Formats: sequence, C-alpha cells, structure tokens
Amino acid sequence: MSLVKLTIKGISYSQTQNGAYALILNEVDGERKLPIVIGAFEAQSIAIALEKEIKPPRPLTHDLFKNFADRFDIVVKQVIIHKLVDGVFYSSIICERDKIEEIIDARTSDAIALALRFSAPIFTYMNILDKAGIYLKGPSETAEQDDDLDGVLSTPETFGTEESNQSGNAYTKHSLSELHELLENAVQEEDYEKAAKIRDEISKREL
Repeated sequence: MSLVKLTIKGISYSQTQNGAYALILNEVDGERKLPIVIGAFEAQSIAIALEKEIKPPRPLTHDLFKNFADRFDIVVKQVIIHKLVDGVFYSSIICERDKIEEIIDARTSDAIALALRFSAPIFTYMNILDKAGIYLKGPSETAEQDDDLDGVLSTPETFGTEESNQSGNAYTKHSLSELHELLENAVQEEDYEKAAKIRDEISKREL
C-alpha cells in the first residue's frame, strides 16, 4: 500500500469535550487534512516539542523516553498511522538499534510526540487518508484560514471507542447527503473536531 507523508498543522482546543484537543495533520503534496482528537497531556507534550524555545524544568514522559533511547543508541526512524477502526487510529513506531529494526505499537498521540523529538517523519496509508481525510476545496480554504490555523495553539489520538459511539449517535438521524453538507460546513468553519466526528459517521455508512 502507498504511504503518504504528513506534517503537523496545529492543535485546536475542543469546544465540546473538556480536556480534549484536535490535532490537525496535513497531507504533504496534497490539500487533505487528518483531524485526530488527543488528550491534554499529549497536546501539551506535542506543543512543547514544536516550540523549540520552551524547555520544561524537568523532562516530560516523552522527553524521558527520548533520553533513554539516546543513552542506549535507539533511533526512531519513522511513525506510521497504519489502521483506522471505529474512529480509532492505530500507529507503529519504527525503531533501529545496531542496524536492527523493530516495530512497536503505540497510541497515535504518543507516536507523534516521539516523532517530533527524533525529527522522524510521519506517514499514513493512502486508504486511511481516503477514508478519514478532509479535503478542502475551492474558496473554503484561503490564505487567511491558513494563517488562523497557524495561530492555533501551536502546536496533534484518537477518538476513544466511547467518544466515537457518542459522536455517531449524534448524527444517526441525518441522511448521508445531510452529513456531507454538515461536513462541508464544519470544514468551512474550521471546526475540525466536529468534522472528524461527521466523517466517522459517513465512513460507517459507506462501508
């Protein structure tokens, strides 16, 4: 399967889930965005890794992992978001030590926090992006909107199963055409958390 490289666009605070954030990943050489809901701790860890000027007085958990890996010559080569099931993203960390490669399962938010600390690329498979990516088209994405996203908590896991079921129930009364319209409106309003929930409901219908 074809891999697609992703970059981190930003993080926005969830208006509907206390303590939750929406991580926005960008498709490299494309216009689709992949919104992923993560917790506050992971959002803070990713934001600190992005803001090079911020140095916490004591190492965070992901910093500790990085220090541990450095001490034992372990390198994170890349992160792959390899599966999407019922709104939950699954990721793998590709590591190397003494030229021996290992694959470790991880939560997507943890994997991305580590990828930043190792300057490792982030990938997903084309079929996942086709299923879960949000495509911004026409005038709905403007330079001004890009600037706004850059200003979002500079800097992005998954919908938990419980959260995913709740989001699905909220949209079950809508028809597929109504869902597509709601998705377009959510994207135009840059409410990526809502868009991700609607996207998951559409994906369930189109299976």
